[in-house]
Formats: sequence, C-alpha cells, structure tokens
Amino acid sequence: MWVFGYGSLLWNPGFAFTTTKLVRLDGYRRSFCMSSIHHRGTSDNPGLVLALDAAEGFSCNGVAFYVEQAQQHTTLDYLRERELISSAYLEAEVQVHDQGGFQVMAIAYIIDKTHEQYCADLTLAEQANIIANAVGGMGHNAEYLFNTVSHLKKLNLTDPELEWLGTQVRGILDAKKSV
Repeated sequence: MWVFGYGSLLWNPGFAFTTTKLVRLDGYRRSFCMSSIHHRGTSDNPGLVLALDAAEGFSCNGVAFYVEQAQQHTTLDYLRERELISSAYLEAEVQVHDQGGFQVMAIAYIIDKTHEQYCADLTLAEQANIIANAVGGMGHNAEYLFNTVSHLKKLNLTDPELEWLGTQVRGILDAKKSV
C-alpha cells in the first residue's frame, strides 16, 4: 500500500513505512482550503490546513510512502482517525507518478468541496492572517505552515504559494512581538 503525503504527512507521517518516492499527483493542487476546528484551530477561532483541491491543469508534488502489508490495517486505522476527524476529507485512491516512469495508486485525503469546512475562496493575505492567529489541539497553525514549507525545501520541492505564506506569516508574527 502506498500513501501520498503533501502536507503534514511530509514531516509527521506517524506510521511505519519502508520506502519513499518523490511523486506528482495531477489534477489537484495543494491548498489551504480547509478550515481547521480541531488540530490547528478551534470552533471559535478556526485555523487552516492543507488539502488536495481538485483543479484541472494543476498538479501537486509530494511523497509516496510504501507501507508493508503487515502494517496496512494499522496504518489505515491511524490515518482515518487522524485525517477523517471531521469528515471534511475524503479518502481516495489516486494515481501518482514520478519523472522516471514509476506509477502507482496511493491513498490520499482530498477535500470534500461540499463540506462546510471547505473555504477555497480566501485570498492568500486572508490565509496568512488566519494562519498567524490560530491555535488548535495540535499546536499553532503557523508551526504547521513552517514545518511544511521547511520539509518541501528539504525535498527540493517548490510551492510558491506556501513560500509566500510562510514569509507573510513570519512578518505578522514578528510585528506582534514588537508591539
């Protein structure tokens, strides 16, 4: 079984795997389009988390994690508890590939565009403000962004929107410190 990681799974998979591959998923974009009321925000002050948002002409680079058969049931249970906490994600099998011809079906969690937590209409500036000010059960929303940007860079994967958000959120946080 393969699992596609594009956000927090890059730096905190939380399950055992034996192999990783840098891969691309076509037809989706990585986006802060899911309101977070559990992990990175609260009902009173929602944060934002990344989701795969279906978008023609786009693609998302990430990591495919290979899970041995003996660990598949445990891994799926863990991922479902972690990712399906509010039913805003849909579990799907998607085809990922690399530049060398490797191609495989992988488990991925994509946003349900009909779910109340879907919020794709936010500008990047609005996203930065939300991320800079939200905290949830798993910590500060900015930490989630910074960890993701850092790990994408370590993998030599670029995401200009996330890099811009990282710079903006650091600026907002630095301005708060100086007040």
